[in-house]
Amino acid sequence: MMDLEQKRLHALRSLNLLDTAESESFDRITRMASQIFQLPIAAISLTDHDRQWFKSKVGVEHDRIPREKAPCAEVTDSRDLLIIEDFAEDSFYCDSVLGLSGVRFYAGAPLVTRAGHCLGALCVLGPEPRSATAAEIAALKDLSSLVMSQIELEHAFGRVDPTSGLPNRLQFTDDLTDLARQRPEEERVLVALDLAQPDQLERLSAVIGPSASDDLVQEAARSLTAFLGPAIRVYHVSPAQFVYLAPAGAKTSTYQPELLRLLQNELVSAELHYAITPVGVTTAFKPGLSLPADCLRSLSSAVRETRASERPIGTYSNSHDIDYQRKFRLLNDFSAALSASDQLRIVLQPRLDLHSQELLSAEVLLRWRHPELGDISPAEFVPIVENSALAWPMTQWVLTTALDLLKTWKAAGKKIKLSVNFSASNLKGDIVDSVLVALAVRGLDYSDLEIELTESTLMQNSTQVLEKLDRLVGSGVALAIDDFGTGYSSLSYLQRLPVSVVKIDRSFIMALRDGARERTLVQSMIKLSHEMGYRVVAEGIETGEAADMLRAMGCDEGQGYYYARPLEIGDFERMTRSSALTNVDVAV
Repeated sequence: MMDLEQKRLHALRSLNLLDTAESESFDRITRMASQIFQLPIAAISLTDHDRQWFKSKVGVEHDRIPREKAPCAEVTDSRDLLIIEDFAEDSFYCDSVLGLSGVRFYAGAPLVTRAGHCLGALCVLGPEPRSATAAEIAALKDLSSLVMSQIELEHAFGRVDPTSGLPNRLQFTDDLTDLARQRPEEERVLVALDLAQPDQLERLSAVIGPSASDDLVQEAARSLTAFLGPAIRVYHVSPAQFVYLAPAGAKTSTYQPELLRLLQNELVSAELHYAITPVGVTTAFKPGLSLPADCLRSLSSAVRETRASERPIGTYSNSHDIDYQRKFRLLNDFSAALSASDQLRIVLQPRLDLHSQELLSAEVLLRWRHPELGDISPAEFVPIVENSALAWPMTQWVLTTALDLLKTWKAAGKKIKLSVNFSASNLKGDIVDSVLVALAVRGLDYSDLEIELTESTLMQNSTQVLEKLDRLVGSGVALAIDDFGTGYSSLSYLQRLPVSVVKIDRSFIMALRDGARERTLVQSMIKLSHEMGYRVVAEGIETGEAADMLRAMGCDEGQGYYYARPLEIGDFERMTRSSALTNVDVAV
């Protein structure tokens, strides 16, 4: 069982005050104490087991003195106000560190927690003997209460994570802000330990229970603080991430072995050890030039890059961060583009019958002209949007625009099918009703629309998704497998898919000239698809030679630059009126 002093020290250390940076919120109080007493020295002195450590100080350069014969230690032990009017007249303190340094006057008020533990003292000191008035003593007691209020405020209200017991993101922000005032040009290394990926935390909760994540964080917090020691303050800044400042003088390159040693240390119990993949990263910064939020963002970028490379440790890369910032900007700006009238548009890539050269349909493709960045490649922005909550709004915008165009064509007596790409995330919710209602309100036939789904999208989805696709096909909407051959389909699975069209990926078509094996592969894909009842479309036809080979193989349809690049709507409409349906070179 701990004695009273051990309990007091435990209370002091659990507040995470020792060996932390100076703080303006505490410095204001020490300045007030100095001004009220009109004395040159004031300090918030915390009593450790062998020292008095100054959380805040005025008029003194050093940040600690020995606990032995320190008046603040007596205040701590007695939990009462102490006034020494003249050190030279005090037989106990006259030869103390303070007495020998020229201090003659001392007044200290205790800093006591609600639980009754005295942490130290708020004290004022002077070089001349003097007494203290009743008003001064009352003010010192009031100021010591202010110190405790500030300590409790930081600890109890949003400064300490309740799970780990460590300072949180808010405290990290304040501490780095204080560091920026004190040593703005000193280069420091910030370290992050990311315990686990979100899906790993979900699996832990599913297998062990809701408390698994808390157990993981608590074990890691204890291991991390024990490994680093009391001189390093660790912050818990997100559910599974801790950060800390490496010792002064550390460099990102030279600190990595220490970081690797940390990861090899047993951070969590054996029960949890094999369920997570922790990674450690570093970033260098100057406090006066980097905002705390930017430091955390740099670490998050480094964590993503390190996890993607499947390495245990890594460091911040400016190029990867720039790439991430651009992706983040594009995603945010795309939301505005959906409601703007002049940023998004569709273009159409014709699909022709390889034998009759008849124009049968067109694939609808999205284009984005950013007001500041100019044309953004769909290869860049579409994957970003598809992995966000804007995936369905994007598809819905394309679908709506395409169906409006079909309605206009129908009114003009023109009959052409349009094919719209859907992503995996589009197959959730009431997708069937959304599509069928959109067709019905425009008076369109369900057969006017074809939906393209990638092979991997179809493979990754459930029986419920197949039921939705069956409903669409049963209503007359056609389904096509896009990028066929690049996924992981099994023949048994392909038999279940309610698709009518297979689009062979362009990579296979581009390789036709490479040799007999490549041609045999494409021939086999066409033959297999026909035997399973699919109509076959070749994507990426760029030469007449490729078109001739595919025609000879019995491929049904084709699209690609040989026939036309993606066309603006006006150019596509002119193409439909023209008898020349090859080599239309209108690039978008």
